[in-house]
Amino acid sequence: METAGAAGQPVLELTGIGKEFGAIRALHDVDMQVFPGEVVGLMGDNGAGKSTLVKIIAGNFRPTQGEVRFGGNAVHFYRPIDARVVGIEVVYQDLALADNLTAAANVFLGRELKRKFGPFAFLDHNAMAARALELFGELRSETRPHDLVKQMSGGQRQAVAIARTRLSNAKLVMMDEPTAAISVRQVEQVLGLIHRLKEQGVAVMLISHRMPDVFAVCDRVVVMRRGEKRADKSIRDTSPEEVTALITGAKEAA
Repeated sequence: METAGAAGQPVLELTGIGKEFGAIRALHDVDMQVFPGEVVGLMGDNGAGKSTLVKIIAGNFRPTQGEVRFGGNAVHFYRPIDARVVGIEVVYQDLALADNLTAAANVFLGRELKRKFGPFAFLDHNAMAARALELFGELRSETRPHDLVKQMSGGQRQAVAIARTRLSNAKLVMMDEPTAAISVRQVEQVLGLIHRLKEQGVAVMLISHRMPDVFAVCDRVVVMRRGEKRADKSIRDTSPEEVTALITGAKEAA
């Protein structure tokens, strides 16, 4: 399936997306576009529909209504690997890292490089470490391939998770609360990593409750409430106060 987008074409386009779980309507008529090299903040209170929307994009759920287009093509995901194949990666809040392994081993977890000697195959640790070093360099991270994940700071752990998305040459990276429960210095490191992805032309969707982070790094903010999109605005054209009002329902739409 081809997914390369032309200049000015959205990498992701959602049209009329709805999702029902029996009698419960989780999403209703959601339209959204995300462009290459753009960072879009996705905000909303608990139960607003953010997680359901992300899971539809990531292939965990199929929409009840509507169309998903990626790179200009209509796509139908039946499982997360289908979304990953076309270039969609998700960095979940728990990061899904193996603490007892090195940074390089985590980057290549499930995608290990091997060397063959006759009928035998062995893990190519040197090749994986070299490629991981290149990826950390591209992200301007101080993380080193042989560092153990269990000894890393929150910012370094995020670098490992993001490097894993670059291994697959992702076109869209969705990040779920990447700055939750880490120090101020580590928050700056993570926001720097998001800037690196943007510079490389990768689209980023930042799911966050942290208003300062969204306004620091995002180009646009999309606000969800009760399963509906209530706003989709350029960061330049809104304010934390307006976004808060939209999240809480003090303002219905913008």
